[in-house]
Amino acid sequence: MVIGLMGFGTIGAGVYELARELPGLEVRHVLDIREIGIPELTHRAEDLWEDPEVDTVIEVMGGLHPAYEFVTSALQAGKNVVTANKYLVATYYDELLALAREKGVAFRCTAAVGGGIGWLTALERVRRLEPVLSVEGIMNGTTNYILTNMTQNGLSFEIALSEAQALGYAEADPSADIDGLDIMHKLLLSANIAFDVSLKKEEIPVFGIRNITDEDVRNFKEHSLTCKILGSARQQEGKVAAFVQPTLLAADSLTASVPTNFNLISYETAYTGKMSFYGQGAGRYPTAANVVQDCLDLAGGVQDFYSLQSAAAAVDNSIARYRYYLRTASLKRVTVAEEHWGNAVVTKAMTVTEMKKLYDELKGEDEKLFIAAIG
Repeated sequence: MVIGLMGFGTIGAGVYELARELPGLEVRHVLDIREIGIPELTHRAEDLWEDPEVDTVIEVMGGLHPAYEFVTSALQAGKNVVTANKYLVATYYDELLALAREKGVAFRCTAAVGGGIGWLTALERVRRLEPVLSVEGIMNGTTNYILTNMTQNGLSFEIALSEAQALGYAEADPSADIDGLDIMHKLLLSANIAFDVSLKKEEIPVFGIRNITDEDVRNFKEHSLTCKILGSARQQEGKVAAFVQPTLLAADSLTASVPTNFNLISYETAYTGKMSFYGQGAGRYPTAANVVQDCLDLAGGVQDFYSLQSAAAAVDNSIARYRYYLRTASLKRVTVAEEHWGNAVVTKAMTVTEMKKLYDELKGEDEKLFIAAIG
């Protein structure tokens, strides 16, 4: 296999190192705007898809543009594409899959969800035999690191975030992580593959952890609960629910125990039941390993995407119900409270759809509003 590699950052450098150690894989071109001191370097993206000997292009640049233009050019030229870019795939899901099928080439993105876990290939395998009923889990190492440190070490949100940034888990602008958008992209890909659907990003409600406080964490501990932010999707009676929200779990549960920057993602199926996948959700070598594993799968004859169908489906969160922890300065407007936990309330059971409506109403009056489902 002759490879053209787009991007030589943390992940790209890891892919380069791992691929060069394997017989049968040759990295012919490496695209980067910098002078990085390797003989394969090119500053011309066209070299990757104009070289007739390159059969597979790897995209680990990140972001939407120019990644989108480069990936579509590679597909148009008849190259297989492997990417770790969940933002790109979630945004242009239907278009990229249709183009790959039209050109008769493979498109794989295992590292886009779960980093080094191999979650999407596990979904691909199980769904051949039995219906997947739900997918759920911790899909973002940055937010899990923050919540772990707030819960176990008593750190404030701001200090925990600063530590995550110092360790390289969080970007200088952490919005995609702490506002749940990174999880939403990973959830969309997981749900699409699990249920043979194509969901729209804008229909998936996302509740982040930006406003969580020390007081909230103390309230949770007093009730033997731990907060994790989860991506959740389920299929029921022809309806598909999908949402991202902080969730309060029994402190001794498996998911509540996941430490620091690790991920734990699970599926539940009709026959096998619940299966969970745990491991590094990010990092140079865990993520790069799954990128290279995708290349080895292609070299071994894999040609299809993880799901062969993608029927358009509307998100319907009326099938998911929770009681919610709700802290807001506008408590007088909350008519669904059943309990008071300090300065917050716990609501009666309500659908995710109903909570999204209430949240949007309250958010206009209270920018520090925080909610968490009670799992």
